[in-house]
Parts: sequence; C-alpha cells; structure tokens
Amino acid sequence: MPYDYIRKILEARVYDVAVETPIHSMPFLSARCQNDILIKREDLQPIFSFKIRGAYNKIALLSEADKKKGIITASAGNHAQGVALSAKKLGIDALIVMPTTTPDIKVRSVKEKGATVILHGDVFAEALAYSMELVQAHGYTYIHPYDDPDTIAGQGTIGVEILRQHTGELDAVFIPVGGGGLAAGISIYIKYLRPDIRVIGVEYEESACLKEALKNGERTVLDHVGLFADGVAVAQIGKETFTQCREFIDGVVTVSSDEICAAIKDIFDDTRSVCEPAGALAVAGLKKYIENNQVSGQTLLAINSGANINFDRLRYVAERAELGEKREAILSVTIPEQPGSFRAFCNALGKRSVTEFNYRYHSKASAHIFVGVQVHPDLHTSDALVDQLQQQGYVVDDLTDNEMAKQHVRHMVGGRSAAIVNERVFCFTFPERPGALLNFLNKLGDRFNITLFHYRNHGAAYGRAMVGLVGVGVDKMGDQHVEGFLQEIGYPYQEETDNSVYRDFLA
Repeated sequence: MPYDYIRKILEARVYDVAVETPIHSMPFLSARCQNDILIKREDLQPIFSFKIRGAYNKIALLSEADKKKGIITASAGNHAQGVALSAKKLGIDALIVMPTTTPDIKVRSVKEKGATVILHGDVFAEALAYSMELVQAHGYTYIHPYDDPDTIAGQGTIGVEILRQHTGELDAVFIPVGGGGLAAGISIYIKYLRPDIRVIGVEYEESACLKEALKNGERTVLDHVGLFADGVAVAQIGKETFTQCREFIDGVVTVSSDEICAAIKDIFDDTRSVCEPAGALAVAGLKKYIENNQVSGQTLLAINSGANINFDRLRYVAERAELGEKREAILSVTIPEQPGSFRAFCNALGKRSVTEFNYRYHSKASAHIFVGVQVHPDLHTSDALVDQLQQQGYVVDDLTDNEMAKQHVRHMVGGRSAAIVNERVFCFTFPERPGALLNFLNKLGDRFNITLFHYRNHGAAYGRAMVGLVGVGVDKMGDQHVEGFLQEIGYPYQEETDNSVYRDFLA
C-alpha cells in the first residue's frame, strides 16, 4: 500500500480555501433505479469545482524560491480557477494557459481572481505544450493539473470526507476521469481503508484515455478528444495517475453526451443545482453501471465534480436530456397523403405525448413526417412504439440513435414545394397538455389540406404550431369565411403568409 500517499492525503493543506462538501441523497433517482444513490457535492466549493483542493495543496507546499519564480499551469478551466484563487490567497503571481475552446465563464472567473490568462490551442494538450515552453523560457514553477503527488493528495481529501461522512454500507464510488488526479487520490485512500468498496472510473466516450491505456497496458495518446465534457477533455492519462489508477480502480465505464445530459437533468431534479457536463459524468456512469450489471438494493455514491457551465450550453443539454434518458423516441413515419391522416396517426399513438411534429407536402402519393414521442425507458420503449405503429400498417424508421437526425435534420425539415399553390400559413397557440396536438387537429377538421406542419414541445405552458393550409376554405373561400372558420377553432392565431422568412425559405 502507498503509505506515503496516505500520509500526504491526511496532511494535505486544503481547508485554508476549500470547504468540506456535503453528501446528499438523490431520492428521485434512487427510486427510479432501485438503489440508494448518493452524491458528493464538490460543485459547492468556492470555485464550484473540486480542483481547488489539489491546486492549493501543491502551491502551499512549494518552497519560497519556487513561489518567487511565479507559477504557471495549463487548464481547461477548473484547475485554472483553483490555481488563480490559491495564488491570490498566497500572494503569488500566476499565469494560466487555457485552450481557446474553454467556456467563457471559466476564463472570466480566472481573470477575476487576478491571474494572467493566455488562450492557446484547441485542446488541453496544445495548451499544456505551450505552457511547458514558457517554463523553459522564463523559469516559472509549473503546477500540474493532475499528474503530481501533491495535487493527487489534495484531491484525495475527498475520499477522507466520504468515509468520515458516510459510515454505513457503501458498495461503490463513481469518479469522473480526465487526467486521473481525482480518481487516483480518492481510490488510494478508499482502497486503503475500505478495500471492499468498488471504485469505478467514469469517462466521456470521446476522451476515454484511461480505458484506452488499460486496454493497451500503457499510456496511449487518443487521436481525437471530444470537447463536450471540457473538464475531462484529456488525450492521455497522466504517468503517475495511471500508475495509481491501474492499481486501485476496479473498472471504467464510458458514457455518451446524451447520457451526460440526462444525468445533468437527474442532478437538477434531486438537488435543484445545475452542473457542468464533466460534473455529471459520475452520475451518468453510475446509471449505466446499474443498467449493465442489473444492480439493485445497493448504496452507490457519485462525485459531482463541478458546476462551471456556460448558460448557452443549457440549450443543448435540455434538447438531448430526454433522449439520453430514453424518454423520447425520434421517428420517421410514412402516412397517406390525404385529409385526416395526421389525426389518424395521432390516434395511433394513443395517450403518448407528442414532443415534435414536422411535415412538408412533397407529392400526392404519401407523406413523410418527422415526429418526436415521449416513451418510458422500462414500460413503453421506442421499440414497443415502433412495433405498435408497424402493426397498424405504418412504415416507420426509428431515428432515436441517428446522430444526423438529432443534430441536424430535425431542424431542417420543411423547405419549398413546387407542387403547392395558394398556400396560406398560420401560427397557432394552444394550451400545452397531453393530447393537445390531437385536440388541435380535431378542431382543425378535414376542411383543409395541411401542406406544412411544425410543432415542438418546449416545456412551456402553451404549444405553438405553424401550419400551411390549402384547399377548401383557403383558396376557394373569401378571407371573411376563412377568418370566421379559424376563429371557430378557438385558439389564438396569426397569419404569416406575408412573413419574409416564409417567403424566403418555404414558399
């Protein structure tokens, strides 16, 4: 056992700036997953990340000579904030090299703490290489974000807190892995005192450098690193961290961006806090571990490692969370091109809520609609929905796992149609509730041919649909009759036929 590490962890100087974070239960997720799920709230640190622990411990232990040289580091954000705050606390000049892809909220936070920031490279490896060039040129003292015994020991204090705060049964701990400092520090301490507890590393599938190193038996540089979970966007596991993780980590789970988005939602539902993608990594891995191993009745703990997320990133998270949770199916369905087909299809869906409905008239033969439908990951799955529709004669293509469909095509359905004449476009607003779309179609009736339809459930109190209409009541009736009929429907509407966006892209 690495007794020198245990001593380093117990003597680590972290609480001058860090706080002892609580362990919270996750009752909603626990009930759904049939396990007792706990979360360690490192997002509650002064910099909203665990990184303050390792950074401060390393800097506080420097010699006076090394401090006077000034310190430098490379970081995708959270370690940079830890170094900046630690340097400010200790009165040391700090220079931080950050990838140009670092979220703006992290860059601003580092500058606010008094450090000098240099943006260089698209990924961490490029920022790291440049920072080492500056060390050689100017003699700065380098503060490594993970591959240093003092940094590892600082992160290991989380393991001390876990075993002190939770003295009961604990079956497994899930730790996010980037460069490996957090995983190494926590696993060393937990395995020393409680070797019965399984320690599982969790990696984003597009930056799984520990999994690759374990597979190859040596540290390996990844050809590509995904930036969605920027806090763990590391191409190669650290040398020292790999040595420790290989000995003390029991396994590695990898997760997708959709699964991370679902975990962000899970954490919000149980704690009302919003974490960053890397912060939700461990919860995503915990859920996948339960699913893959059919685990029930156990006590499982995940580290919420940080909450430094750009606000605009939440748009993507909200869009993908239901897919990651397997609570939304995305389908391409072929229906007859005739009045009443939309209503018949909605009736075929039963009581399921429609989350999205996109259609554009193309030919008289058949209609292709792009539809999102709420499903249940256990009871009413997307596979069951596809089977149900196919049994009723519909041609269905399940696009739930089609990245092109989710990322691009869902936003592009529509366009122009040369076969349409005398089309008029209206935007309707109706109360958002289960069955709302079907009720709207029922009120619209068969008096119109629907040539364009766009609807998306945004979680608001009211649903909004854009509808193109031709046929009886539009091109053969006077405006007064059309207005009178639409008013009978009872939903607020506005005609958009003269809208420049419609003319430029759809007419």
